[in-house]
Amino acid sequence: MRTVSHDNKKNSLILGIESSCDETAAAVVRGGTEGLSNVVASQMNLHANYGGVVPELASREHLRNIVLVVREAMSRAGIGFDDLDAVAVTEGPGLAGALLVGITYAKALTFGCGKPLIGVNHLEGHIHAVLMEARQRAERPMELPLLALVVSGGHTHLYLAERQGEGAWRYRNVGRTVDDAAGEAYDKVAKLLGLGYPGGPWIDALAKRGNPQAVPFRFAQIKPRINRDGTVPQNKKAPARVEGPSFDFSFSGIKTAVLRYIETNHMRESVAARRAKLAEHPEWKPGSDDAAALCDAQTLDLIASFQHAVVGNLLRQTFAAAETFGARGVVVSGGVAANSELRHRFQAEADRRGLPVAFPSLALSTDNAAMIAAAAWQKLVAGEFASDDLGPAPQLRLGGV
Repeated sequence: MRTVSHDNKKNSLILGIESSCDETAAAVVRGGTEGLSNVVASQMNLHANYGGVVPELASREHLRNIVLVVREAMSRAGIGFDDLDAVAVTEGPGLAGALLVGITYAKALTFGCGKPLIGVNHLEGHIHAVLMEARQRAERPMELPLLALVVSGGHTHLYLAERQGEGAWRYRNVGRTVDDAAGEAYDKVAKLLGLGYPGGPWIDALAKRGNPQAVPFRFAQIKPRINRDGTVPQNKKAPARVEGPSFDFSFSGIKTAVLRYIETNHMRESVAARRAKLAEHPEWKPGSDDAAALCDAQTLDLIASFQHAVVGNLLRQTFAAAETFGARGVVVSGGVAANSELRHRFQAEADRRGLPVAFPSLALSTDNAAMIAAAAWQKLVAGEFASDDLGPAPQLRLGGV
């Protein structure tokens, strides 16, 4: 097994490739810490026409973009392929066709250049986006174990993360969504209200103009279904968990509650009018006065109350898990980690508890390849390379058994 010496690991160069959903991304990272480039080709405008990601279209766009994105990342880093120590690529979870594009390109590249290939779990990448930036700032490392919340359009998971010395990171899944992810709920509620896609930025911007206490949303305690033989059925969309306490999430109910509120308060006509007006003005941004003017006080209060409830649920479950498992710090990552209310309330709660909390920069909150290269660094040092039969793993788990 090929390994990289500790003397050389600080200068090792890894090209990361990410194509798990609707972002084609490539980045070069030195020593798991220094980002030399980070290029992302977004498909947001394409999928906005459909109110969500269309897998077939995403795969097609990845095919169009990947060569150009990798070429640009290498150019910005000022290096050639011969300078690389390894290529890292997302192997899952994600859309099968989208993952296949990135993996096929990465395998061809490493074969042609004679470089090792490293497969990376997308969820681990999100966690290491935060850890990488902390190392960039030369901050004192957060004490272990860490409680990591990965919250995005496709995932809402809690992981207890720890490691022994300089060894590999280990993750224990202690909470996950049993239905919709938090970011998915944002998208669906935004669609119900006639707002743009993705829904997160729209709701975050408009929530500032409403009363978060106007609509009293509640989250029920989640109890696992029990099979007739007494076992708990596995959710194929979620990571497997080991025995012990769990802190699960469910966001399907609040989406239904918003729909019922719209129907009960006869808001459908105003929703349709807002949707039509935004279609006429795609240039209007979530935080603009023009977009806000399309929402009456009742709608703004509904938006603010929805966000307040979702962030509150994420906060309660995360800090309850941190207390239960004795976490020394909290890491929040994923697309929803860009939410301004979430950052403010998590920071305030962490300060109250005297517990360190860290978020990624806005650029590394959403899908990117720098996080993939950062997560691959320790695998490079340990010589943990992918086999020739590496393929897409749409349901890949992190911390499973």
